Amino acid sequence: MANIGTFTKTEQGFVGEIVTLSFQAKNVRMVPESNGTNENAPSHRVYVGRAEIGAAWAKRSTEGRNYLSVKLDDPSFNAPIYANLFDDEDGESYTLIWSRGRKANAD
Repeated sequence: MANIGTFTKTEQGFVGEIVTLSFQAKNVRMVPESNGTNENAPSHRVYVGRAEIGAAWAKRSTEGRNYLSVKLDDPSFNAPIYANLFDDEDGESYTLIWSRGRKANAD
């Protein structure tokens, strides 16, 4: 697992940056989705500027820890990036953790 981003919580969701060897973006925003029409709809949309680059779903681990399961995708990526956004237990900062595999999962 690798830390690929850091975020802070705002009134509009989360804001932060994502850095990998091939992708670097500042001012990444995870904005709550207000038009979720079904139970499988994402809880957040992920933006860099005006471009939507992903979505996130609110989850709870088996240990009872809340997190966001994030899927990032862009035509410039070889494949989607799956990661989880966890709070750093200080209530102010959040870490985006990448895990190799088809889908990241905290359970």
